[in-house]
Amino acid sequence: MPKVIALANQKGGVGKTTTAINLAASLAVLEKKVLVIDADPQGNATSGLGFDVRNVKSSIYECLVDGVDAAEVVLHTEIDGLDLIPSNIDLVGAEIEMLSMPDREKVLKTAIQSISQNYDFTLIDCSPSLGLITVNALSAADSVIIPVQSEYFALEGLGKLLNTIKIIQTRINTELQIEGFLLTMYDSRLRLSNQVADEVKRHFQEMVFETFITRNVTLSEAPSHGKPVVLYDAASSGSKNYLNLARELLQKNRLTKIHTKQKS
Repeated sequence: MPKVIALANQKGGVGKTTTAINLAASLAVLEKKVLVIDADPQGNATSGLGFDVRNVKSSIYECLVDGVDAAEVVLHTEIDGLDLIPSNIDLVGAEIEMLSMPDREKVLKTAIQSISQNYDFTLIDCSPSLGLITVNALSAADSVIIPVQSEYFALEGLGKLLNTIKIIQTRINTELQIEGFLLTMYDSRLRLSNQVADEVKRHFQEMVFETFITRNVTLSEAPSHGKPVVLYDAASSGSKNYLNLARELLQKNRLTKIHTKQKS
C-alpha cells in the first residue's frame, strides 16, 4: 500500500532534508519505488539529488498554484526507482497565493493524490516552519517523521509541532500518525548526546526509531556533490545508518524483516 510520509520540524538544522534524501535513496536501493517532494523554497532536497535549482523550469509551485499535473514535473534521479518533484525560490510566494483557494490546507493532497499511488513511499521534505505549506504536507501525509537533533534545546519547540499535528489530526487529516522520532547528529562519546537520547526516549518511548543517525562528515559532504550518501560513500557510517533506518521503516510497515546479519 503506497504511503506518504512528511518530514517535519519547525526547528532548522535538525536533518530533515538530509533524512529525506538519504532515506529515500536507501529505500530505492532496497528496491522500493520512492518519490521525494521538495516542499522547501530553499530547494536543498532538489540540489542534494543532483539538480540545479536555477534550471528547474517546473516545480511543486506550479502544481500548487497553477494546477499543473504533478506527473509533468517529475525528475528522474540517477538511482533507479527514485524520483523527485523539485522546488525553487518561487515556492516562497505560494502560501500567499493559496490563501484564497478553497480547501487551502488540502491543495498539496489533491495535487499528489494520483501520482503517489505509483510509488511505495512518497517523502515530503518540509521547510523549517509551521506555515501553510507544512500544514499542506501534514494534511497530505499518512504519517510524519520528526528528526530531533542530539543537542541542547533538542525538545524546544517540539510542543508547537505536536500541537499542530494534533490540530490537523482533529480537523483536517484524522488518519495522520507519527511514524517516529529520529535522533540525528548523535555522538555516543558525548554525554550531552546520550542525555538528549535518554530524554527523547523517556518522553516518546516506543515512538523513537531504534536507528540513530550518527555525526558523520560524509553526510555533510555528499549534498555538495549532488549525491545521496549511498552513492557518494556507501561504506560510510552515514550510509549504513540510513540503510538501517530504511530497513527499520520497512519492518515497521510490515514490508520486510530485519535479519541480524543485515544490521551494521
